[in-house]
Amino acid sequence: MGLMGKILVASLVIVVALFWAKLNETAPPPVLRSEWWAQGQPQAVDTSIRPFKINVPDQVLKDLDDRLKSYTTLTPPLEGIGFQYGFNSKYLNEVVQFWRTKYNWREREKFLNKFPQFKTTVDGLELHFLRVKPTSVPQGVEVVPLLLLHGWPGSVREFYSVIPLLTTPREGQNFVFEVVAPSLPGYGFSQGAAKPGLGPAQVAVVMRDLMERLGFKKYYVQGGDWGSIIGSHMATLFPDRLLGYHSNMCFSNSPMSIFKNFIGSFWPTLFVEQRYADKAFPYWEKFFGVILEEMGYFHIQATKPDTVGAALQTSPVGLAAYILEKFSTWTDASWRSLPDGGLTKKYSLTDLLDNVMIYWVTNSITTSVRLYSESFTRAQLALKLDVVPNYTPTACAQFLNEITFVPESMVRDKNRNLVRYTVQPRGGHFAAFEEPKLLADDVWESVKTMREQAKK
Repeated sequence: MGLMGKILVASLVIVVALFWAKLNETAPPPVLRSEWWAQGQPQAVDTSIRPFKINVPDQVLKDLDDRLKSYTTLTPPLEGIGFQYGFNSKYLNEVVQFWRTKYNWREREKFLNKFPQFKTTVDGLELHFLRVKPTSVPQGVEVVPLLLLHGWPGSVREFYSVIPLLTTPREGQNFVFEVVAPSLPGYGFSQGAAKPGLGPAQVAVVMRDLMERLGFKKYYVQGGDWGSIIGSHMATLFPDRLLGYHSNMCFSNSPMSIFKNFIGSFWPTLFVEQRYADKAFPYWEKFFGVILEEMGYFHIQATKPDTVGAALQTSPVGLAAYILEKFSTWTDASWRSLPDGGLTKKYSLTDLLDNVMIYWVTNSITTSVRLYSESFTRAQLALKLDVVPNYTPTACAQFLNEITFVPESMVRDKNRNLVRYTVQPRGGHFAAFEEPKLLADDVWESVKTMREQAKK
């Protein structure tokens, strides 16, 4: 081999080595401290834990009824179109009619108040949370704390069916859960930030501080959607606090995972079984089609949250269409072709409107969608949490119809102590709402595995 050949080989080796190093890039966890997110400077506040019950003023309900009565006649849908253009206006008229004539908020308040609820002020923000303890604990069974984190456009309402499945002791298990389910800052009955900067990493700090306020030094975390991202950050940043982390929206944006995603688009069975290949690595045309058809909301909320918020917080019909559309396509993408979006296949309109009402009566749609814009600031991206390894015991429940299907090998790129990975046979994005038993079973088995690992 001549000199030039040797130089080319050496150059190629260097390039490959640098590329491999980039793919395996890691970073140390950043140090994040508690901050004051309310107006002005930090001040003395009431840090007590106060019982809370939902009790919406009559004038708020009267105003809602007036708006529903006077909403403008909607433009008819195109012939043969379901939800492909967004929420089908013909079906939306039926939803509004049901809302006005059959949905009873005062009855739903009683339902929503069936679990103990509280408020406390953490890092300047008044936070709302459910705290549900087991009613009967057999001798020898340990009560372990579990923090449940929701996302957008959800709320704590998603957890009402899964909570009893977690707080009821199971035969053969030597533990049972005490559940803490907070409304994220700016969601529902929790106060939103008064200043910029409260991104997912900072919310992770707030959630840690909430659990410390409640007296929990160590606990498990379960999350989906934003709750999954916040939970992952908690696992990464506070491994001394988390006993384990469970997610039903698994993700990894490490350089290695991005590379695998690219290669898998051409050769999917390198990383996933053939039966899941189309879901994990859709053809590029399908991939970009999903971005164009389903992700417009994301760009708006990540760039101009207050503009869309102004429209939604003044129109209950618009708010319902905007939120409920996600419960159609995110539960099952094939439902886009149905005139009713398939909404009543797994849900009832009453249950869905409970969630919409939580946003409406608290006027929290704008503060909730700001979380998107706070996630893509330079300061947030500079934390490089995507390349900080997570060593906390972690479990992933990949639901079959979740928006993204992430193969186990990619989940391991971020989560170095992945103790369990399962593909659930059905269910989509709103796992706790759609398939509470499947989710609860996976949480139980995952925590059992984590506890057994901790004993070794």
